[in-house]
Amino acid sequence: MIGPMNVHALPTPALVIDADVLDHNLAAMAAARPGRALRPHVKAHKCTALAALQQAHGHDAFTCATPREVLGMAAAGLGDDLLLANEVLDPTRLAALATAQDTALITVAVDSPETIDAAAAAGLRHVLVDVNVGLPRCGCMPDEAGRIADLARRRGLIVRGVMGYEGHLMAMPDREQQRAKVAESVDRLLAAHALVGGDIVSAGGTGTYHLHDRVSEVQAGSYALMDTYYARMGTPFEQACFVIGTVVSATAQYAVADVGLKAMGMDHGNPAVETLDGQGADVWFLSDEHVTFVPHTGVAAVGDRVRVVPAHIDPTMAMHETAWLVRGGEVLERWPIDLRGW
Repeated sequence: MIGPMNVHALPTPALVIDADVLDHNLAAMAAARPGRALRPHVKAHKCTALAALQQAHGHDAFTCATPREVLGMAAAGLGDDLLLANEVLDPTRLAALATAQDTALITVAVDSPETIDAAAAAGLRHVLVDVNVGLPRCGCMPDEAGRIADLARRRGLIVRGVMGYEGHLMAMPDREQQRAKVAESVDRLLAAHALVGGDIVSAGGTGTYHLHDRVSEVQAGSYALMDTYYARMGTPFEQACFVIGTVVSATAQYAVADVGLKAMGMDHGNPAVETLDGQGADVWFLSDEHVTFVPHTGVAAVGDRVRVVPAHIDPTMAMHETAWLVRGGEVLERWPIDLRGW
């Protein structure tokens, strides 16, 4: 806890998390996918304090995107079951993960002989076979999964099962088409699992968590904080995270606040801008340190505060060192974004 502070006293740009909305989101997901049915993805927030709240809601297995996230989670005592859901070849980083196995259960994704060799050489013990279920990124073809698993076992590794990420289906506007496409992806993953074995069938994300009744776990992450990209999907999760900015310049035609490209993930388009009383705005563009916008009603004045709503929460979190947990206008806690970097 920190001493009494009003959110208006925070230096901007300030990343803030609404405590009540966060708790609503965590509780809603815990009700939908309790316990090990969800493996929250910490890449969406990169914050061990938030991960501890997810654990308090019953989720004690986590997905990580980087070795840094795995090591940070283990150091924070959140290492009951950590999956590095990306392929890694760097021997130094893999060796660090192997050392952390003394205090944490660590599993790494593999999809090739090279990634298997790297994991085995580092002394890692557990792997999951990553399967391409339609997204042209990492993962072996489903019919190659058995061969990959056999290679891993011959190298002395424990194969825990399979994972596949249908990221290309997360925000499909046609819900029936999305349901059908997700079913096709799961068919591919289950065909691979039949060749691989193991207890884990891992898939999905915030946009498809509700469509998975044939996998053992879902790797959703954005549900905790949300963004405008997922908000259009009509999920039960609400916007919990904003970047507070200060209007630093204004004319009769537009206003400029101090939240720019270095404070906001932009790969999903422009963020939304709101005044603190909930009025919207048209966003013209972002530059390095600024957002230029036009309020829908009234005129913004220099010194006004605005909320900038990320279009993509994951990279936005990685741009900040600190998140401020707030309730109403009161700042409750300062949370380090301690899993940033690689």
